[in-house]
Amino acid sequence: MNINASIIDQRLTSVIDQIQQQAADELHITDRGKLKSLAFVYLCVKTMLDLDNEEAFDCLTEGGGDFGVDAMHLSEEIDGEFLVTLFQGKYHQNLEAKSNFEESGINCMINAIRHIFDPGSQLERINDRLKMKVEEVRSLIRDGYIPRVRTIACNNGLKWNTAAQEAIDRADFGSQVFWEYVNHEVLIGILQRIKPVDETLRLTGKAIVEDMNFSRICIGRIPVFEITNLLKTHGERLLERNIRRYLGLHGNRVNEGIQQTLTGETPENFYFFNNGLTMVCNDFSYNALQNSDYHVKVENLQIVNGGQTCMTIFKTLESMNSRLIPREASVLIRLYKLPKDNQDIVLQITYATNSQNPVDLKDLKANDQKQRQLEDSIASLGYSYRRKRADTPVKPSDITSGTAAEAILAVWRQRPHQAKFFSREHFGKLYDTIFRNDLTGAQVIIAVLLYRIAENRRKRPRSDDPIFIRYASCFIAMQMGKRLVRDMGLNATSIDHRNFEIAKNLLEQNGEMYFVESVIDVEQSLKKLYGEIPVSLQQLSATFRRGDLIDKLNIL
Repeated sequence: MNINASIIDQRLTSVIDQIQQQAADELHITDRGKLKSLAFVYLCVKTMLDLDNEEAFDCLTEGGGDFGVDAMHLSEEIDGEFLVTLFQGKYHQNLEAKSNFEESGINCMINAIRHIFDPGSQLERINDRLKMKVEEVRSLIRDGYIPRVRTIACNNGLKWNTAAQEAIDRADFGSQVFWEYVNHEVLIGILQRIKPVDETLRLTGKAIVEDMNFSRICIGRIPVFEITNLLKTHGERLLERNIRRYLGLHGNRVNEGIQQTLTGETPENFYFFNNGLTMVCNDFSYNALQNSDYHVKVENLQIVNGGQTCMTIFKTLESMNSRLIPREASVLIRLYKLPKDNQDIVLQITYATNSQNPVDLKDLKANDQKQRQLEDSIASLGYSYRRKRADTPVKPSDITSGTAAEAILAVWRQRPHQAKFFSREHFGKLYDTIFRNDLTGAQVIIAVLLYRIAENRRKRPRSDDPIFIRYASCFIAMQMGKRLVRDMGLNATSIDHRNFEIAKNLLEQNGEMYFVESVIDVEQSLKKLYGEIPVSLQQLSATFRRGDLIDKLNIL
């Protein structure tokens, strides 16, 4: 038996316990065998996309009419493009890890890609959960955004065979679609990345080493083939503190540019065309009597900026003939030995060196004073605020910082479109708007409770619910908040620990009524916007993404 396959199989037992109620409620999956397959896909989604539990489950589309797509995730639009990640999982009870990923599964994914990303194509026998995501993709395409497709085939065996690869090649999707394979070995490799990396960096040419403020700094150049050797030896454990997953070579302009420089006529100029790598460590040492070409011994090495560069160098050189690898190509490195008693500086460095790119900043803001204050305020009211991510399931009394940001922006700041579709900026450009100095723990809890009512209905709509429920949860939560403060005779900024119980009791008594009346608000606003003309799912998706209804809802 393969030991890593066995470890994943054991882990799936706890995953099943964690998701089985949601699987029954939202996907209508109760069979133990199907639950195990679902749990495997869920684990792959959560691990490969680095998502919270709720976000990962929301991606699942497995079930009847899934069109060969077991999970689907949409990124936000960046520079006119958006990334769609498709998953298909094949889990075998035999843990010998000898079965290839089925060719039929690859063909299903190829067929799905051909139809999903063509707004004019008709999809028959597709389940509602997947259909909503597909129409959201098509709405973005009709608005002129370009999709990039990351296709991930997952199993607990071996990669697809030659015939399946030939099918991929025949599909001829070009650089817009890239394929990845994930199995138990890949999952274990990512899940065990916390092992410290002790290594020797072989620099080339001159370097500068300086002590500063109880820290130590080394600035120098390292050959690109040394980066490849590091990745071969330690894999993504080097990127544990890096805040972005690798985005791939194809369909990412920056990474494609890095590859072209390495394989072009002047690889020796790579140093000038790249911003370099930022690394942190517990300690480093070198022979100070040398003038150049230092061998720097490093303890607990981590790359906090430049992960994309490292992985692109690795992928590019891995595919090249060893005789063609550009030995003269090098890249700038900044190596910081930091004080052991000041971990915050690692977050600050990571934030500063990555903030020029659109990234998820929740983790970087976790130690912000506002987040600490909210944690204390919310705890005093009987709830737990998760300002840092954790692997344990979220209990009803738990509030994650991501959910809080979305709820506050929708309910109290009345920006529901930004709450749903601009999550990458919740802890960036929108951070001060959301987490204002006058925000109280009571306001956070009430906003989240309102938001949960609308979100639960979005995930588990009733048969008589209007179709727009799937897109309008943030808009509905906003209207529910207006009704609550109206009944309290207050404004949102007046909610605090003194009237928290009153607000909570009102919500418990009238939550369903608030929801129903708010749905009617949205329905009336849609009629004002479109009249009696039938509205397609693609139009609905675009309407709620752009926030066309906000002005009309504000005058009701």
